[in-house]
Amino acid sequence: MENSGDHQEMVVPPVEGVAGGGTAYGWSDTGVNDPRPLRGAIDPTKVPSLELLNVWCMPNTANVGPQDMPRELESISLLAARNERESIQIAISPKVSWGGSGIAGTVQVQCTDLCSPCGARLAVGQSLTLRRVVPVLGVPDALVPLDMPVCQLNLFPGETTVIWVSIDVPSEQTPGQYEGEIIISASKAEAESTNQSLSKLEKHQLYRELRDCLDTVEPLEGKPLEEVVERVKSATSSLRRVLLSPLFSDFFSDNGPIDMMEEDAISSLSIRLKISLTVWDFVLPATPSVPTVIGISDTVIEDRFGVEHGSNEWFELLDQHFKWLLQYRISPYFCRWGNGMRVLTYTSPWPADHPKSDEYFSDPRLAAYAVPNGPIVPCGDTAKDYLRREVEILRTKKHWRKAYFYLWDEFRVKYPPVCSWESGTWSLLFLIS
Repeated sequence: MENSGDHQEMVVPPVEGVAGGGTAYGWSDTGVNDPRPLRGAIDPTKVPSLELLNVWCMPNTANVGPQDMPRELESISLLAARNERESIQIAISPKVSWGGSGIAGTVQVQCTDLCSPCGARLAVGQSLTLRRVVPVLGVPDALVPLDMPVCQLNLFPGETTVIWVSIDVPSEQTPGQYEGEIIISASKAEAESTNQSLSKLEKHQLYRELRDCLDTVEPLEGKPLEEVVERVKSATSSLRRVLLSPLFSDFFSDNGPIDMMEEDAISSLSIRLKISLTVWDFVLPATPSVPTVIGISDTVIEDRFGVEHGSNEWFELLDQHFKWLLQYRISPYFCRWGNGMRVLTYTSPWPADHPKSDEYFSDPRLAAYAVPNGPIVPCGDTAKDYLRREVEILRTKKHWRKAYFYLWDEFRVKYPPVCSWESGTWSLLFLIS
């Protein structure tokens, strides 16, 4: 953006609210005034990334869309208990274009572990993860996992790209102050395009070279010294041949490998975003204090993945969805619509006497589970008989207090098996829509 004499400073409204009560930011109320833009061909390895990119941070409660305006870049300070997840957003938009093929350019994002002075750490890829926020129908929604610890993103002219950063603090994590960095660098796209252009034959050749090298040095234990030396020489020759292949030509200059000074110079051009996390000395309980239940249509899963209802693949997919939601403190249930707007809701696709059901319902992270009012997979039983057997088994379990029925509209007419027992026979919660 160019500044002229009659140009008025653009002011971006401040962000209201912070994330989950456990986030501390010092948000600036003013916008970003871009300097005079660079012109001509731009080599991102020779220009500070701050001259090519706008980078700013936002709390996880904000909707950051493709047209959001840049803000000032500030460091990140987070507060979290043990067994808690904190998230923030990093927004990136290009100031100029240095790429081709319709993109503004490519950026490389790299994360470091979060480390404390006592040596404890929150590892990248385990406790610290990155996802790209993808708009769905114009609304920031989907979170697509990114490669760790280094990933590449394509930026588009006039658009803001958002990265969702999550930090999971384990229950046993040592309390204290943790610090790390997220390093953002404008880069050339040649390395990515070279990797993508590798043919299957070239990949297989590279795999075979590395596999042969490993086979050469793996069985060394107990071998005579002379044989060990020969094997190491052979492996060294193979590795040198791989490193000198055209695939890695970008990492060599005319005088040999890139000098460390050159690497440091490139690194000095990057944007280094500091992250500070304070881990408090108490643990959040595994069971949420407020149950959150979310339903998933099993027919949608069947259509999306092309599996048959009741097949082994079907059970496996429901199990994956259950475990995925449970890690976010959500107690899931599955549902299946029938005739007359009847709905069958259940948390476990297995019968109550199956070990998998007991595993589901006993998990301390599960706050509530739905009891089916009929067979989930056809078994020859009537709805009334199936329901009675399920309840008689479940009511003897300690987790019975988590159970509920989820019924839909005119439930006394649509669900006679559920309503045919005398009131008070079961101590069971009814959710009615």
